[in-house]
Amino acid sequence: MAKTETFSVVGQRVNRVEGYDKVTGGAKYVADIVLPGMLVGRILRSPYPHAKIVKIDTRKAEKLRGVKAVVTAEDTIKQGWGAFFPDQYPLSVGKVRYVGEEVAAVAAIDQDIAEEALGMIDIEWEELPAVFDPEQAMKEGAPLIHEGKERNIAMTLDVERGNIERAFAESELIVEDTFESTPQWHCAIETIGSVAECSPSGKYTIYMNTQTLFMARYRIAAALGVRETDVRIIQSAVGGGFGGKSCDDNNAIVCALLARKSCKPVNIINTREEEFLAGSRPRVNMNIWAKMGFKKDGRIRAKQLRIIADNGAYSGKAPAIAGVAALRHDTCYKYSDVKTQAYLVYTNKIPTGAFRGFGNPSAEWAVEQIMDKAAHNLGIDPLDLARMNAADPGYVSPHGNRVTSCELRQCIDLVEKMMDWKGKRAQKKPNRGLGLACTVHVSGKRHFGDYDGGSATIKVNEDGKALILSGEGEVGQGAATAMCQIAAEELGLPLEDVEISRADTDMTTFCLGAFGSRVTYVGGNAVKDAASKVKQQLLDTAAEMLEARQEDLAAANGKIFVRGSETRSVTVAQLARARLFRRGGAPIVASGSFDADSVLQDATRYGNESGAYNFGCQAAEVEVDPETGQVKVLKYVAASDCGTVINPIGAEGQAEGSVAQGLGYALIEGLKMEDGRPVNPNFSDYRIPSMRDMPPLEHAFADSYEPTGPFGAKGLGELGMDPTAAVISNAIFDAAGIRIKTLPITPEKVLKALKAVSNQEPTRKVKLKADG
Repeated sequence: MAKTETFSVVGQRVNRVEGYDKVTGGAKYVADIVLPGMLVGRILRSPYPHAKIVKIDTRKAEKLRGVKAVVTAEDTIKQGWGAFFPDQYPLSVGKVRYVGEEVAAVAAIDQDIAEEALGMIDIEWEELPAVFDPEQAMKEGAPLIHEGKERNIAMTLDVERGNIERAFAESELIVEDTFESTPQWHCAIETIGSVAECSPSGKYTIYMNTQTLFMARYRIAAALGVRETDVRIIQSAVGGGFGGKSCDDNNAIVCALLARKSCKPVNIINTREEEFLAGSRPRVNMNIWAKMGFKKDGRIRAKQLRIIADNGAYSGKAPAIAGVAALRHDTCYKYSDVKTQAYLVYTNKIPTGAFRGFGNPSAEWAVEQIMDKAAHNLGIDPLDLARMNAADPGYVSPHGNRVTSCELRQCIDLVEKMMDWKGKRAQKKPNRGLGLACTVHVSGKRHFGDYDGGSATIKVNEDGKALILSGEGEVGQGAATAMCQIAAEELGLPLEDVEISRADTDMTTFCLGAFGSRVTYVGGNAVKDAASKVKQQLLDTAAEMLEARQEDLAAANGKIFVRGSETRSVTVAQLARARLFRRGGAPIVASGSFDADSVLQDATRYGNESGAYNFGCQAAEVEVDPETGQVKVLKYVAASDCGTVINPIGAEGQAEGSVAQGLGYALIEGLKMEDGRPVNPNFSDYRIPSMRDMPPLEHAFADSYEPTGPFGAKGLGELGMDPTAAVISNAIFDAAGIRIKTLPITPEKVLKALKAVSNQEPTRKVKLKADG
């Protein structure tokens, strides 16, 4: 398929296929699912960050009228589980490691009785010393959170490519600094929830608002000690995920335990406070020391990172996140000599986990500010510095990532034009400044075994309408619409003649689900493969009916016709019925699959991690109030290289939503903690961006085509979140000459930095090595 080929459905501004149900209230979210005799489940959580459970007495709670089940660790197999390390339990075994950890649970006929019963569970605690700072946790003698984990280190990554010592020696400018990111909560409008029932045969059926059905099934089965086929996961409508609904928490497992013990369906839906305490796992907080070496002309010569990442009490996806922060950015710019040391450290805080961007936003918060510092020290326009170092098609990163399509330079050009970058720099106004940063992300990643694939089945009904059976799921990002467009394009059907099933582990094909910006690229390729096989069956039958050669046939508008003689045609409905209703007939149905051309990385994380890479560039103009420290974003522009844009409306929403979350991360979001206890676990105090916070925003898609993607498409969903915080910080430096190195960038921090600068003597110009 040529880059210049036009499409009839792909690339069109169509309505979302599930949109009507959502706007009319017909969509069934997990809170809308009511089963006969269903009970309400509530969870008793730890009030301590670190404590031994001496004794639990549930007898009073069990005797309360209306209580149907009470469960503790004694009702579990006491086996750890987790995405990478099996270090957490459905209910605490022996001790708790953070405030909010699940200790016991109750199922009752209503919420009030369930809450009353929780208060009747007697627990004898023995408080233990706790540690909340990862650097303190690494010290000898610090309280040990997990037995056998020396210095509380969950994972270490130590990688060097090339010769870093020689590369720095050959550098003419070396820039280094330390930056600290912040935890960020997903704040999906719908909290995590589940409805579970257990049949007399022991099979669990769980309705979940999860992003990753089959991965959830695997983890839940392991925690319950049953086979995967004994767990059926059905995806409800999902009110946003952003990584927080990828089953790293215990909600569904505890719900299943209560359903088994009570022999009744049970629902557990997190309150907003529970979501902050223990539900969606927040972004991994990182302390990053970054050092980069440059030649006098601006070429990057060397890069070195030291990362200390806050794992929280349990691991979840943090091991992979730390790896992304350590290495992914080296696919954005061209250089060969890198060294990274990363430490993932246990603390007595809520476990951290996947959030849009994975580890990229934390790393780019540091690296892109080092790039900006280098540009200023070298006297080079930051935009020109990014452009000269930008990756190109065919680039292979130091870690083995192979870039096929790449329009990063085009993204930089688009940002330059949209921002009027040169014009604004030439006519700089007081207290105003420009900032820029670039990014790279994946389109899927080979995390879980040597597989980064997807599958789908398509059947054509007798009325000519096609049904996609896919387990990827829809979490609000528009994946279902994109997959329907891909199938319609391949089959030559109008979009209204294609529908997609609800994701269900018993009814749909195996899929990894929504993470890593993979669904359009991986899931879309699987759908396209299934559609091409279905199309072949249609062509076979049409050739018989039209008495024509297959190579002379084409498909469009729900018909198969003879090229050059379109009146000789047959509808897809006629073909489906003709193929079925005859001796030896069969339905038109086919399954397709796709596995990306990536490799399972070795112990040093070397190897091409994704089948395709998406790139982006963003810039902001800000104004800093020197009296109050307030930062006002006057304009924000972004350009994305995501290959062919399958659904422009959905893609624009993804790009704009990413920037909104990035601005929240940069400027306002933060949860106050005291001794491991969240002080403000609610939207009254934890503020997220609203319409009034959004600046004028302009976005553009690069003219790009990924040859391995479905009709040239690749991932997009996380790309726009990655560089935003660094963009804002770089713009503040340009406006006021201060550099904020900890997130979020509050007015208090800005004002403090402004006062510190005013009290300092003027700094002398940085000298390059060649200057002596």
